[in-house]
Amino acid sequence: MAGLGIGLIGTGFMGKTHALAWGAARAVLGRDLPEVRLEMLCDTPQDRAAEMADQFGFARATGDWRALVTDPAVDVVSITTPNNLHHEMACTALRAGKHVWCEKPMALTLAEAEEMAQAAHEAGAVTMVGYNYIRNPAFLHAKKLIEEGRIGRVVHVRGWVDEDYQADPDLPWTWRARLQDAGLGTLGDLGCHLVSMVVGLAGPIESLVADTQIIHDTRPLPDGSGRGAVENEDTATALLRFANGAHGSISSSRSAWGRKNKLDWEIHGTRGMICFAQERMNELQVYLNEGPKAEQGFRTILSGPEHPPFSAFVPAPGHQLGFGDLKTIEAADLLTAIRDGGQAYPSMQDALVFERVIHAIADSARRGCCRVTL
Repeated sequence: MAGLGIGLIGTGFMGKTHALAWGAARAVLGRDLPEVRLEMLCDTPQDRAAEMADQFGFARATGDWRALVTDPAVDVVSITTPNNLHHEMACTALRAGKHVWCEKPMALTLAEAEEMAQAAHEAGAVTMVGYNYIRNPAFLHAKKLIEEGRIGRVVHVRGWVDEDYQADPDLPWTWRARLQDAGLGTLGDLGCHLVSMVVGLAGPIESLVADTQIIHDTRPLPDGSGRGAVENEDTATALLRFANGAHGSISSSRSAWGRKNKLDWEIHGTRGMICFAQERMNELQVYLNEGPKAEQGFRTILSGPEHPPFSAFVPAPGHQLGFGDLKTIEAADLLTAIRDGGQAYPSMQDALVFERVIHAIADSARRGCCRVTL
């Protein structure tokens, strides 16, 4: 059959972004990308799978994910399920000879994430983990400025990522509160995105000291029968030392009232600094210690055609890209890697670095804020 057969597991928010990205990648980013066939979609129950397959444009539907990952017409598997299913689905798909695009976090535990990376290595497959924020043209431009030495040597990093989806103490208990279903809390949901960005900008993290907090120890059970325990962290804070000598700090909260997607960072150098706020994802704030002191100050850089691959979506600056566009770039990068016989970034081996950081933060907290070397 012509083109690559795509199998999608999961039809929630992330499932929809994958479906849209697969459909848009070649149209937006070039005909030199491999063609794709939306071959099979999986969800439960079966009737929902059939309904969503029709909506998303997939040829077939199934309620059995094992049938999807072993189907000979499926070449690439998108995994957008809850965290506790990633490990088994990804490993099974890789052993069946499929390429895999898996949402973050990779798994519930570091051991499971290591097994996924090893399975990917043994299979020789192309893999990618869904860190779409590092596809942002604004982020890529910041990375370029740093690599060119525009802000001098990086000396300090600060970052924070806050949302309020768990701020309400009366919000009912869900699977996200249980270790065996969700794994880490704010670190797995939010903090890993921040880690992917600061590592991409400042390089590997060498060691850290951290602490975490559960703000709401219990939550009301949905059936009204009592209260369920919250087993994973609502907040996390870490002091970092980078391999290049820079120091820094990161923090994350899923219980920060008023914050919707406050994923912000500052990179401080010896000649200037760069600031970014995800809620204004098409802007960078840059300060350079250049020129007359009376004229120095932060300047705003708006994403535009000069910041690849912005122009593939919009021909004019100030016409913003969005969350879904970053997923389209992800899909295109995965297709490019398959076409060229290379690896996408972050592969499962690359993303394992981020997993090690978030689990080191949790480990440091468990051990009473002990320093952990990565």
